[in-house]
Amino acid sequence: MASTGEKPLGITAPLSTALPTDSENQASSALIEELKRQNNYESVVDTQKRTEALKALQAITEEFIKQVSKAQGLPDSVANSAGGKIFTYGSFRLGVFGPGSDIDTLVVGPKHVTRDDFFKYFPDLLVKMSPPGAITDLTPVVDSFVPIIKFEYEGISIDLIFSRIAVLNQIPQSLTLQDSNLLRGLDEADLRSLNGTRVTDAILDLVPQKTIFRTALRGIKLWAQRRAIYANIIGFPGGVAWAMLVARVCQLYPKATSSTVVLKFFRIMEKWQWPTPVLLTHIASGPLQVKVWNPRIYKHDSFHLMPIITPAYPSMCATHNITRSTKEIIQRELKRGGNITDQIMSGKLQWKDLFGKHTFFTEGYKYYLSVISASTTREAQNIWGGLVESKIRLLVLSLEGHDSISLAHPFNKGSERVHECHSEEEVEKAKSGSLQFLVKGERTASEKPDDKPKEENAEDVKVENGEGVKTENGEDVKKENDEDKKEDEPKTTMVYTTTYYIGLELKEGARSLDLSYQVDDFKYRCTSWDKHDDSLNALNIVHTRNCDLPDDVFSPGEVKPTRPVKKKTVVKKRTVAEESNGSAPPPKRQQTSVAAQG
Repeated sequence: MASTGEKPLGITAPLSTALPTDSENQASSALIEELKRQNNYESVVDTQKRTEALKALQAITEEFIKQVSKAQGLPDSVANSAGGKIFTYGSFRLGVFGPGSDIDTLVVGPKHVTRDDFFKYFPDLLVKMSPPGAITDLTPVVDSFVPIIKFEYEGISIDLIFSRIAVLNQIPQSLTLQDSNLLRGLDEADLRSLNGTRVTDAILDLVPQKTIFRTALRGIKLWAQRRAIYANIIGFPGGVAWAMLVARVCQLYPKATSSTVVLKFFRIMEKWQWPTPVLLTHIASGPLQVKVWNPRIYKHDSFHLMPIITPAYPSMCATHNITRSTKEIIQRELKRGGNITDQIMSGKLQWKDLFGKHTFFTEGYKYYLSVISASTTREAQNIWGGLVESKIRLLVLSLEGHDSISLAHPFNKGSERVHECHSEEEVEKAKSGSLQFLVKGERTASEKPDDKPKEENAEDVKVENGEGVKTENGEDVKKENDEDKKEDEPKTTMVYTTTYYIGLELKEGARSLDLSYQVDDFKYRCTSWDKHDDSLNALNIVHTRNCDLPDDVFSPGEVKPTRPVKKKTVVKKRTVAEESNGSAPPPKRQQTSVAAQG
């Protein structure tokens, strides 16, 4: 191994400092071209829209801080100079975002502004200070692990969290968050909120070539998303965890090009000796009396199956949600990815082969569990569905303990559906997974948050019995007895559902699959939540054969599994001659044998 005189990044020396070959450079160029074909890079225009959205959020943040300060009776001079700043983290800050990516955003306020203030003032200010209609799907989630406000700003998904800085009276625009002393006096929720930006910045500081890192990470993120192993809340690595794994490989091969980093990523992580942690830097101590990941001190940390440790103080495990089943799935995919990348580098395959879609529904399993969360308003379902999603991992853990199950594979995303029902019986069917009343087409995507029936939002068209009737100038044509008909129309109830699928791999020779204990326990965990409302929310879990999966989980061109056709036993009819001779039919056992031979 060559010596470079540069200080190595990471906790060990590099494995190789060799420069890339011409073929490796060509493979890297091909990777970038394929990423472009896969629409992985956002246009300049769309990126500018993100910049404008962040500018708007910065203005709202400053107004938020002013209003809270004045409400506390602080002088105008103090309120106007209190500041406030927006930070980003995650894929946007790492520079690996693409079309449709959300922006992970942090609001930082001075010490006198609290999280309660954030949830009290900020949602209303978002709506008030934004262009009309710009804010949609506004959902504050106060009780989550990291309290968050989710919304869309002119079509851009934004996750907004908050932290105060307890040692600062003012938040200047020049503020950075690297200094660990800024963490003094904060609770755990504030620490977790600040950790996102601090970790993202530390990752970028610890990679030798940021451009190479970003290209390789784009490839790995796309692969993980296509293979459905990208979702921290479900039990797979999230974006930060995948970034740290790629960053570690970059440290081990600091001169390598992106194609080599991708290949080495698969081969190193496939053979990684878990639970040895992946570290980008040595775990540091700091000024706070807070928990830092350490399996020798904290028993719970020793149970982490694939620990990937954040590089910023206080160090935490980014993959604590991984279970035995999801670990097995990840390792299978790493092996598959490595085999494909080997053939790409030798010219036998192309990068598009690495990014092939998962086969979770088409070839994955014979048996599935469908976990159906349902609500009768969109707002209620946004909250209830999120709660159920956060508990799916607990159901997976419970299923892993069943005597007949060798693996419980959760799909990384829920399937959201909207149902239009006209009776209590139809409502109950929709809540239990029936797609008989499914609203198809644009209605699902464009259903307004106020849940008004469709005809209330129509302007020129009156819908009656499926037909639109109007005059030339757009005015409705009134029919006789129209008012009487309205009174007779059944009440419409919209049901919003999110279904999570878990594929079940059974142990050899398994005969019984009684999951009543696991199902009842999971339902209890969810419905015992203090904000669960029986009048709004429902939760059902049903067994689903692969041939009974709904059509909408399959993409165009995918083949849905079909029910096996049982071979029919054909009994040969006796001829007239046989009947006249009085020959008797063979016994039943013999008949079966004969039929099978035929």
